[in-house]
Amino acid sequence: MATERQKEAARRNIAKARQAQSARAHGANVPKQSEGMSTADKDRLANREFAFPKQRKEPLTDARHVRNAIARFDQVEGISDAERDQAWKRIVAAAKRHDVEVSEGSWRDLAKGGKDRKR
Repeated sequence: MATERQKEAARRNIAKARQAQSARAHGANVPKQSEGMSTADKDRLANREFAFPKQRKEPLTDARHVRNAIARFDQVEGISDAERDQAWKRIVAAAKRHDVEVSEGSWRDLAKGGKDRKR
């Protein structure tokens, strides 16, 4: 089940998609997807700019990437708990730099209320 916060975010995303679709229908040149970071751009980043620097996973270059790193945190495989602790510290620091609100106190709190929640 989705939380109210997730439902509200989904409503905002749908509204943005409808606006873009309408603008395209009226002749505006609206890209289908944001540009994102190219592989070449990612290769130029220093290791310290990643949540997981050894694996060079989850860049933390802007607010969008920080939110993405939080959302995908539990999907990174082959990482010890100590590495996750360090990555979480990097993510929280990047979130502060880019004005991203992080409601979880620890990466261990990410799974609470999600698929792994006991009913």
